[in-house]
Amino acid sequence: MTPVFVINNFNKVKKYIVFIGFSAFYTLSAAGSYEDFFIALQKDQVKVVSSLLSRGFDPNTVNLKAEPALLNALNVGALTSAEVLVRHPKINVNVRNVHGETALMLACLKGHLALAKLLISKQADINQPGWTPLHYAATGGHVELIQLLLEESAYIDAESPNGTTPLMMAARYGSAKATQLLIDEGADIQVKNQLGLTALDFAKQGNRPDALGIISKAMNQVNTDKKSQ
Repeated sequence: MTPVFVINNFNKVKKYIVFIGFSAFYTLSAAGSYEDFFIALQKDQVKVVSSLLSRGFDPNTVNLKAEPALLNALNVGALTSAEVLVRHPKINVNVRNVHGETALMLACLKGHLALAKLLISKQADINQPGWTPLHYAATGGHVELIQLLLEESAYIDAESPNGTTPLMMAARYGSAKATQLLIDEGADIQVKNQLGLTALDFAKQGNRPDALGIISKAMNQVNTDKKSQ
């Protein structure tokens, strides 16, 4: 065996060891960044989140429960970090969780008006098929968010997969003001979902006398108008 052969092979082995060492370091480093990122999100440590993003961490990374970072931030109430993620140039604002929910839907449910405005400015979907942000705003009873969505051309009688409308959700789960606003803006009080239920039925099921009174009054007005025609 010649000295040249031994030296060449030694150099190859050395390069391979260096490569393995670098790969292991990179893997451990990436794993550490992953844990640090989601711990920072849980605590809304915006400086840590921003630092990791500036170093190349993917803002669309999902946690161990397959929940995208942006939706995770909203679910844990990390609003400052959520805003940082929304402003990131590589973020997908329309990414969905396992339940088919988007960031705008969650923001509307939880009443985060400022964040909803930011998401809309970043082209968040308003009128996607199925459950919509308006359904969620109505469920939460958030009047300002309902107004915002309607101003942005949200379809007021959007139907969920089973035909449920935002008015139905407001009647059962939302607020009297949300119910009244949707009716004032032209929501159909007579439409039925696939189970044959109207908004009035939803109010009855939810034991909501306030919504029941509002819808009943609107229905009486509709019947009066029909008789006068």
